[in-house]
Amino acid sequence: MRGGPGDAERRERWGRLFEELDTNKDGRLDVHELRQGLARMGGGSPDRGAQQGISPEGDADSDGGLDLEEFILYLQEREQRLLLLFHSLDRNQDGHIDVSEIQQSFRALGISISLEQAEKILHSMDRDDTMTIDWQEWRDHFLLHSLENVEDVLYFWKHSTVLDIGECLTVPDEFSEQEKLTGTWWKQLVAGAMAGAVSRTGTAPLDRLKVFMQVHASKTNRLNILGGLRSMIQEGGVRSLWRGNGINVLKIAPESAIKFMAYEQIKRAIWGQQETLHVQERFVAGSLAGATAQTIIYPMEVLKTRLTLRRTGQYKGLLDCAWRILEREGPRAFYRGYLPNVLGIIPYAGIDLAVYETLKNRWLQRYSHDSADPGILVLLACGTISSTCGQIASYPLALVRTRMQAQVIPKLGASRLG
Repeated sequence: MRGGPGDAERRERWGRLFEELDTNKDGRLDVHELRQGLARMGGGSPDRGAQQGISPEGDADSDGGLDLEEFILYLQEREQRLLLLFHSLDRNQDGHIDVSEIQQSFRALGISISLEQAEKILHSMDRDDTMTIDWQEWRDHFLLHSLENVEDVLYFWKHSTVLDIGECLTVPDEFSEQEKLTGTWWKQLVAGAMAGAVSRTGTAPLDRLKVFMQVHASKTNRLNILGGLRSMIQEGGVRSLWRGNGINVLKIAPESAIKFMAYEQIKRAIWGQQETLHVQERFVAGSLAGATAQTIIYPMEVLKTRLTLRRTGQYKGLLDCAWRILEREGPRAFYRGYLPNVLGIIPYAGIDLAVYETLKNRWLQRYSHDSADPGILVLLACGTISSTCGQIASYPLALVRTRMQAQVIPKLGASRLG
């Protein structure tokens, strides 16, 4: 292996690693011990299957474990693969991977990261503070990972560190070509839809209270939280607090799918000859994708508002509500409030994205010196604050939208859209 140490030194180093990983001291390594070793070495999650998972592929006698000789053969093959990957990322072949080469590799997969983010990735592996990765640092960091190609390495970097690529509720996730080919993208969308269904169901009473107060509160009718909840329970019982939740959950899947597909198409149209999109361009693409999704599923928004505000026995169900609106108010009623709704996407998306990025980057600069991962609690706090700021800025338009959606106008009087 070019540039590597001698065979004797390698065998001695691998022997020490074998003893460290063999926690039960039975002279064999099983998958469980390899996984534990990876976790102790800070190698991230080993649960990505064949591309990032660990399997004792050097187990010659198929007894479910590796002895020392099998482990050495396994690591020899691993080092050979890692050396090829190292040279693939070392674009100028100077024996080191620097920040520009990290950025170039991400751009090749259509993902844009800043200089600061590339430096944080390097810092997580850089042991001698040179801000470059040499072969030994690379080898020691990835030795127990079953990385097969450059896409696997970048997938590991993207998902083991938190890269600020402008992801928020309005701008869909970025997925690499590898993730699209392996089906990761749709699994994440399904998981997001399921999580959204659970969270919306849990907060449905508060959502109905919000709509109730938006429509019925006035100078003469000063509703408060307790008064609003009491009125809804008195009118329809505790179960009435979940009115409108069914269609609110039902519209998650089509809205997410349409937004994702529209975002991909708009992104390609903006892309042109560029290698990737900047954050501002992703904001534009995300806002347009959100507007596209809202345009298509907006009748469901109107139905959700009407079902949320319905009195006991007013509608037999979703289809009955839709038919009565169509019969009494005409098809234009399904787009009442559309204009303020679409206009509200712009301030919400822009402020949410800007505040989220600012808070997260400030935290990383001030408190995170050894890792690019701020942790789930920090991300939750940043997301909560940014979403709140976006909601405050766009709330007047949301209020107008809900009032217009709830307004019942006879068919002959419905002369204008939204």
